[in-house]
Amino acid sequence: MQTLAANYKLIKKVKDDRFDDERLNDHSLLIQTGPKDFQLAVIDSENRLMLLEDYAMGNVMSHEELLIALQDLFDAHAILKAGFWKEVKIGIKNGKFCQVPTELFVEASAESYLKQNATIDTSKEKVLCCTNQRPNSTTVFAIQNELHHWLTNIYKNTAFNIYHQSTALIEGVVNESKMGANTLFVYVDRFKLHVLSAQQGNLVYYNQFPIKQFADYVKYIMLVLKGLNMDQQNSEIVLWGYIGKNSPHSQELVKYIRNVSFGGRPKNIQFSYLFDEIQDHHFFDLLSLHLLK
Repeated sequence: MQTLAANYKLIKKVKDDRFDDERLNDHSLLIQTGPKDFQLAVIDSENRLMLLEDYAMGNVMSHEELLIALQDLFDAHAILKAGFWKEVKIGIKNGKFCQVPTELFVEASAESYLKQNATIDTSKEKVLCCTNQRPNSTTVFAIQNELHHWLTNIYKNTAFNIYHQSTALIEGVVNESKMGANTLFVYVDRFKLHVLSAQQGNLVYYNQFPIKQFADYVKYIMLVLKGLNMDQQNSEIVLWGYIGKNSPHSQELVKYIRNVSFGGRPKNIQFSYLFDEIQDHHFFDLLSLHLLK
């Protein structure tokens, strides 16, 4: 336990001066957890962001080690184990998921849908479903049994839901005003690239790709543009995620794709000036959890 305690590291923390941990029953807790990172956000009853924290999960090499590291983080944290939130929304980051049009979705077949897209071990993993209302899409995904049991036990007396990261990204993109046929939405994650297309409130395309080197970003974006018959010269690419506006990577990307811009924050959340140090296109997936019902 003591060895793994060093395997999470706080990278970023911003707190609104008005945050009152005595009023958590009026606040929503957003959590996102993946193999290599963990984020949380607290949003008050007026849809104001009160707290945001970002952690790296160090040298965690297995699901068992990740759970121990998360347990240690929660034990050391002042509010994560509080049981009187207004609501808790949890996003799971992994590659074991699939999207099914809601009108074609049959809950009894959820496991069969997922097995077409991923290898799952039903003795160790639980299959869950969550729905995007606006694009009318259902996400089927897997979560480790032990992680699911642990989270459920912590928040058993609170209204809480577990979603897949892709569900939040889809809802966030669909909620954006830019819905042109020539717009491709890209989320740069840690070690992953998410690419989406949406038109008139409908999801056209979503997929995630593993990233090993910078050239992979360009390769996969070009691949999707070609697959969707989108013109490389005239299409617009909207970026969110872990990429700086003035970073070498973003400058290099512009060399290959002409029309690149950065997305903004979810419009349903208010931000005080204290959050100005966080670039507008960061934490889009975490904050978009607040859109989900």
